[in-house]
Amino acid sequence: MTKQVTLSINGINVTAPDGTNVVDAAKMAGIDIPVFCHHPKLAPVGMCRMCLVEVGRPVIDRATGQVVMENGQPKIQFMPKLETACTNTVSEGMVVLTTTDKADAGQKSTVEFLLTSHPLDCPICDKGGECPLQNLTMAHGPGKSRFIYDEKLRLDKLVPLGELIWLDRERCIQCARCIRFQDEVVGESVLGFDERGRSTQIVSLSDPGFDSVFSGNTTDICPVGALTTTDFRFAARPWELQAQASVCTQCPVGCNTTINTRREVKAGGDIVVKRIMPRQNEEVNEIWLCDKGRFAYHYVESKKRLTKPLIRKDDKLTRASWDAATKFAAENFSKAKKDFVVLASGRLANEDLFNLKSLADHAGGTAIMYSDMGGGDVTALVGVGQGTNIGKMGSGDAILVVASDMYQEAPIWWLRVKQAADRGATLIVANPRSTKMDRFAKHIIRYAYGDEIKTVNDLSKKGKIADEFAKAKNAIIFYGNEGLGLNGSTGLASACATLLKETEHIGKPNNGLIGVWGRANDQGAWEVGFRPEPDLEQALKGKAVYIVGADPVGDSPALAKALKGAKFVAVQDILETATTEIADVVFAAQAFTEREGTYTSGERRVQRFYAAVPVKGDTKPDFVITSILGRQMGVILEGSSVSVVFDILANSLDAFTDLSYEKLAEVHDQWPIVGRGDMYYGGTTYENMKGLGVQLAPTAQTGATVRIPKVRKEAALRPKEKELLAVPVNKLYDRGVTVNPAQLLHQRIGEATVTLHPTAAKKLGVVEGALVKISFDGVSSEGVVKLDDTISTSVALVPRSMGIAIREPVAASVVQLGKVK
Repeated sequence: MTKQVTLSINGINVTAPDGTNVVDAAKMAGIDIPVFCHHPKLAPVGMCRMCLVEVGRPVIDRATGQVVMENGQPKIQFMPKLETACTNTVSEGMVVLTTTDKADAGQKSTVEFLLTSHPLDCPICDKGGECPLQNLTMAHGPGKSRFIYDEKLRLDKLVPLGELIWLDRERCIQCARCIRFQDEVVGESVLGFDERGRSTQIVSLSDPGFDSVFSGNTTDICPVGALTTTDFRFAARPWELQAQASVCTQCPVGCNTTINTRREVKAGGDIVVKRIMPRQNEEVNEIWLCDKGRFAYHYVESKKRLTKPLIRKDDKLTRASWDAATKFAAENFSKAKKDFVVLASGRLANEDLFNLKSLADHAGGTAIMYSDMGGGDVTALVGVGQGTNIGKMGSGDAILVVASDMYQEAPIWWLRVKQAADRGATLIVANPRSTKMDRFAKHIIRYAYGDEIKTVNDLSKKGKIADEFAKAKNAIIFYGNEGLGLNGSTGLASACATLLKETEHIGKPNNGLIGVWGRANDQGAWEVGFRPEPDLEQALKGKAVYIVGADPVGDSPALAKALKGAKFVAVQDILETATTEIADVVFAAQAFTEREGTYTSGERRVQRFYAAVPVKGDTKPDFVITSILGRQMGVILEGSSVSVVFDILANSLDAFTDLSYEKLAEVHDQWPIVGRGDMYYGGTTYENMKGLGVQLAPTAQTGATVRIPKVRKEAALRPKEKELLAVPVNKLYDRGVTVNPAQLLHQRIGEATVTLHPTAAKKLGVVEGALVKISFDGVSSEGVVKLDDTISTSVALVPRSMGIAIREPVAASVVQLGKVK
C-alpha cells in the first residue's frame, strides 16, 4: 500500500498518497486550485504559474531531526514567495493556503499576464462556454487591463496542424498540454514549440501534419480556444448542445462517449449530431478517444440512409408498408424451412443478435456470424477475468500482442498497452512485420506468415521470453487476424488459450485472452451463439437469406455471386449498400444514435448506449423488426422494449445471469475527478453518470472445467514461383460503410494499396506509387504500390475493406498497370 500523508489545505485536514502533488490532493478533498498547464494525466511542469499558493512546512530541528513544536503544535515556516501547487508534492504536516490575499494576488497576476496578448474572441470562439481561460478570468482576472492594446501580438489565426486540427496562434497560452499529451501519453512527438519568448508557437513536426490517431484529444485538454477540430469549428456554441451517453461503434474497445446534439436550421429543424466527446471510464478508455471514434459518426446522417421498407417489384425496389414487407419476407423464409439462413455482424447490439438467433433457432434455420475471425468461444472460456483494468498493469506483469497491428485495429487498447509498458510491464510483440507497438516492446518476435500457432506454442517451452511470460504476476494475450483467415485465427486463439492455461494466467483479473475483433460487438455475437462459416459462399447458395448489418455483396465478388444464386434475400440495414441493391426486400433500421441497447466489448464488458437523436423516417430498431418478422412466421419474440429483451437474454445465457439495465447503469467514483464544472482541471471530457458497464466472468473464473478446443494443424500456404502470398491486414481508416461517409477522413482513408518488399517490387519491375493489378481466386483488383522493408520478399500486404476482396492468405500475382500516381 502507498504511504499516506496528512496535510492541511485551507484549514482542512487532507490525507493523500505520498507523492501526490498539492493540486491533486486538494482536488481529492473537494478543493479547487486553478490551473492551466497542469492536467492529472500529465506530468507536472509548472509552466503557467496559475496554481500559485502559499506553502508552509514543519520546521525540523537539525540537531535532533524532530519537528519543532510551538504551543503544542508543529511550528510552520512559510516560504517568502508563492509556490506552484502542481510541482510540489504533499508532505506530512504541510500547510497550504490557496485563498489568501497573497495567493489571490499571484493568481490574478498570472491571468492578467496571459491576457496581455490574448485576443478578445470570446463571442466567436468555439471554446466560449466551456473555456477554462474564460472561467478563470471571471474568477481571478482583473476588471481592466493595464497593458497597451497596440502592443498585442498579431499572429496567424487559421493554421492547419493537420487536416483534422486547426491552430489559432493568437489564442495559444503555451501551456504545452497538447505537446505533452503527444509525448507522454501517446508516445508520438508530432507537436513542438518553435521560436522563443513572446514569439513561441506550436508547430507540427510530422509529415503529414499532426500524424497521430489521437489528435482530437488535444482539443479536449486545450485550456483555451487555440485548438479546434475541422468537424466542430464554428459549428455550434457549447451551451446550445444537449448531451447523451453512448458507446463507440467503431472497434472492440467499447470507448465510452457522449453525443452532443443540437436542433439545426440547415437540417430543416431536425436535431443532429454535432460532435462525439469522450465520457470517462478509467477501466475502458480513461478520458480519451481515437480520431476514428470521434469523427466517423457521419454515416448515421448519410444521404444514403434508409427510411422506409422496400419491396422488389418489376426488378425495382419500391416503398412498402412494414406489414407488407415483413409478410413478404416471412412467407419466403417459412417456405425455406431448413434452408433459412440469418447472416448478421457485430455491428448490431446484443438485443438485436439475441432476437435474430432466437428466430433462426425457432424457425429451424442457421445463424451465421459475418466475420473472418474465429475464437470468440475461446475468449468466453479464458477471457480476462472480472475486475480487469489494463490501467493497473505494470511492473511484474506481461502482455503479449500477436498477429495484431493494434494501432490500426484498436487504438485505445494500443494506448493503454503502451502505457502499461511505460509502467514496467513486459510487452512482447509477435508479428511478421514492424508495427508501431514495437517501439515500446521489451521483446519482438518475428515469424513468417502462417507460423502464428507455432510461434505461440514455442512460448510454452523453455527460453528467456517464455520464462518471463510464465513467471509474470499477471498476463494478458491480445490476438488478432493479421495475415489470417477464419481457420487460422481460430487455431491461434486456441494456442493462446493453451499457453495462458499452462502458465496459470486464467480465471482472475488482469489475466486472460482478448480478441482484437473487426467490429464493436463481434464478441457479443459469439456470446449469443452466432458462429462464422468457413465456406460462406456455399452456405448461402440456394438459401433464403436474412442479412442484417452486413454488406457481403460490396465486400466480395464471390459472396455477390453466391447471393445471386440464393432463393430469396432480405436485407436489414441503416444505409443503402451494394447488398440492398440486390435484395428482394429491404428493412430500414435505426442507427445506434436513435435507440438504446448494449454492446459487449472485446474485454467482455457489457455496456449500455442511449438514444441521442429522434428516429429517422419510418425506421425501427433491429430487434423490433426481427420481432415483427418472427410474428409473421409464427414465432413470438419480444419487440416492445429493449430492456425486456435484455432481461430475457440475461435469463437465457449463463454468462449474463443477474445483469440488468439498472446494473449496467451503475457508476462509482473515479480518479481523476473530471466533469464539466471545472474544465480547467480535466478538460472538456464528460463525467460518467450513465453507467460503467459490467464485465462477464469467463468460464475459468466461475470454477467450471475449461476445455480448450484442439488446434487444427494446417500447412502454411507458400507461394509458387512468380507468385506472392497476398495476406490480409487491417487499416484503421477504411472504405467500410461506417467510415467512408465521413468526408473529413477521406485523406486518411486514401486509396487501395498493395505493400511489397523493395526487393520484390524490383523483381516485379514496379516502383512505389505505381498502379498495379493484383489477381487471386479468379478476381483482379487495382491498388497503389507501397514499400516496406520489414516484410518478407514473398508477401504482399492487402488491407481489408479497401476494395480488394481478400479474406484470408492467398497466392496472388501482381503486375504494373500504369505510371506512378
